[in-house]
Amino acid sequence: MNRICHIEIDQTSPIPPTAEIEQERQVAIFDLLEENSFALPVREGRAPAEGPFRLTLAIREGRLVFDIRSEEEEKVGEFHLSLGPFRQVVKDYFQICESYFEAVKRLPPSQIEAIDMARRGIHNEGARVLKERLEGKAEVDIDTARRLFTLICVLHWG
Repeated sequence: MNRICHIEIDQTSPIPPTAEIEQERQVAIFDLLEENSFALPVREGRAPAEGPFRLTLAIREGRLVFDIRSEEEEKVGEFHLSLGPFRQVVKDYFQICESYFEAVKRLPPSQIEAIDMARRGIHNEGARVLKERLEGKAEVDIDTARRLFTLICVLHWG
């Protein structure tokens, strides 16, 4: 079964995440583990490793690292993505999330809904960028890309 069965976020930041960011992380991990699609493509003519996979996400030396292991923790792949293509969409997502978290505390539902729609639009853009960056490295569906994008944002925030 080609899916993620375990995910770990390798955060090395000394600054603890805010309650809102921690909530986003927990929800994304829960949703991701409940339902996801993650497969490795054929590379250099070799059959890809089969899932389920254990995935560790980290930022090392300014690059996003996907460390992929089998359920038995045997390394099956690792790839690094440049963070450059994510910078603007992560920044935009972070700003809209701040607005959303503040709005929930003090604005009427109609205004919260408008901010949430904008937040979802930026989130979808982040998922699209991630799917593009993963091309040839891993195959994911849009919902998996959305949840992984949330976790990438958590790495940036943390």
